[in-house]
Amino acid sequence: MQYLISVIISVYNIEKYIAQCVESVLNQTFTPFEILLVNDGSSDNSLKVCSQYEANYPNLVKVINKNNGGLSSARNTGILKSRGGTAIS
Repeated sequence: MQYLISVIISVYNIEKYIAQCVESVLNQTFTPFEILLVNDGSSDNSLKVCSQYEANYPNLVKVINKNNGGLSSARNTGILKSRGGTAIS
């Protein structure tokens, strides 16, 4: 029995940096895992970049889009939607 790791990444106007961040996680050796990109009301192209990752890695990356509520709100939203710690076979 294995356990899933959830990597929650809060996203707010980080269009220039999100690709490097996601690529870093995708290149890790731990498995299985999921990446939750929580877009916290970005006004730049962050959501577009996140959505491209979700389209390219539909089994690994999930985008959650929400109104801006701050870093803690984005993290808490990610935690509520995560599957980390769930036993899978």
